Amino acid sequence: MTTTISREQWGSRFGYLMAVVGAMVGAGNIWRMPYVTGENGGGAFLIAYFLLLYLIAVPGLMGETSLGRHTRQGLIGTFRKLYGNSRLVGLGLVILIFNIVLMSYYSSIVGWSIYYAFHAVTGTFTQTNFDTAALWQAFSGNTALNVGMHSVAMLLVTSILLLGIKGGIERLAKWMMPILTIALIAIAIRGVTLPGAMAGLEFSFSPNWAYLTRGETWLAALGQALFSTGLGWGIALTYGSYLGRNDDIPLGGGIFTAIGNTSFGLLAIFAVFPIVFAFGISPSSGAELAFVALANAFGSMTGGYLWALLFFMGFFFANLTTAIAITEVGVTTYREERNTSRTKAVLTICGIIWLLGIPSAMNADILGYLDFVVGNWGLPLATFIIMIAIGWKFDAHRLRVLSLNRGADLYVPRIWELVVRYQIPAIMLGIMAYFLYTNLGQTPWKTVSGLALLTLMIPLCMWIMNRRHDTPQVATSTGDQSS
Repeated sequence: MTTTISREQWGSRFGYLMAVVGAMVGAGNIWRMPYVTGENGGGAFLIAYFLLLYLIAVPGLMGETSLGRHTRQGLIGTFRKLYGNSRLVGLGLVILIFNIVLMSYYSSIVGWSIYYAFHAVTGTFTQTNFDTAALWQAFSGNTALNVGMHSVAMLLVTSILLLGIKGGIERLAKWMMPILTIALIAIAIRGVTLPGAMAGLEFSFSPNWAYLTRGETWLAALGQALFSTGLGWGIALTYGSYLGRNDDIPLGGGIFTAIGNTSFGLLAIFAVFPIVFAFGISPSSGAELAFVALANAFGSMTGGYLWALLFFMGFFFANLTTAIAITEVGVTTYREERNTSRTKAVLTICGIIWLLGIPSAMNADILGYLDFVVGNWGLPLATFIIMIAIGWKFDAHRLRVLSLNRGADLYVPRIWELVVRYQIPAIMLGIMAYFLYTNLGQTPWKTVSGLALLTLMIPLCMWIMNRRHDTPQVATSTGDQSS
């Protein structure tokens, strides 16, 4: 006999939209996009990014959200509905593992943003002759402090997830995302008024056409489109599973999400590059652009305390909403698979992530290695698996008719089926092959060991799920959630 687990729905369309945009807007937009844009020719990169975002990421997000809404299950439950008791259900477990590993080191980045938000609140960056490079070096080298910040980050994520979909995730997103928007707009307005700031906007929006002929520019743009939207991570599927039967997916889970993602990326550029050029900072400073260069610039600006506070609190908000979304994938799946309370699921998944994240918090090389493996092959493989499930196993045409266009104000035409069946899977295979080709000569040990782990993990996951034929199936309903 199985117990029915009641299933929440989003309290409002606005709440869902804020939650899903919050899930996508994280370090990928506030931190990564400005410096990746700077490294790849400014406006040329933006052209490539926008094209790939709307031609690849948006159709994929629509499909992933539609599949979640149709099955009303988490990752493994969705794959079980598609594949029955086949070993291929293990592919859902593969994606879940990628998701948990990703969160295990992303929590360290959330911890960094907490640390810098704290220093912004206490006015550290506006102290006379303060050395931001020394602060970053001291923080990076302090193992105990990094583990502590990782622990604080996971404690915050756990606390919010314990409150549920409506009471926790949606409520948080409904006030954090507007605050983040206001903060970025305020910094952007201040930035463009600085002497020399127009050079930053000219750099951002004047394309260097030569960069559009470089394969690296397009690959970086594709990576940014995928990284910043979270396509294939299971987030869109999980959040979609809490939608009502007639909620609009093409506009909400697709176009609006992309517009929100694009808007925050552009706001980050408006906020960052005018300050970068006004203070003579290299636009391709990499990861230290935010933690060293910008932190130093804020200290030299009139009203620097306010601008540092707005930027680093906004950065923290963006990272936190993304971390919550990533973790919810595991929580939803574990709760359904183990037929247990939300409280137990949250504590279990967050506990696992906290333990797995300690090595990354202690050693930046471990964080870099995991990001190398997951970023180069794990996430493209996860996207490939989900698109094959959507396009071929479920059937893209059937999903478009039964779920995607159901209750939609924006009708999705048949060409969408070709994109999710052929275009996105082919691109994911191409990405993985390219990274294999380029990294094998440059970092052979990391490449071979990473691929070996993936090669062992996939059949192991299939074997594990094949051993669980007797797992009780969990019935779901659309009532309020019980714990």
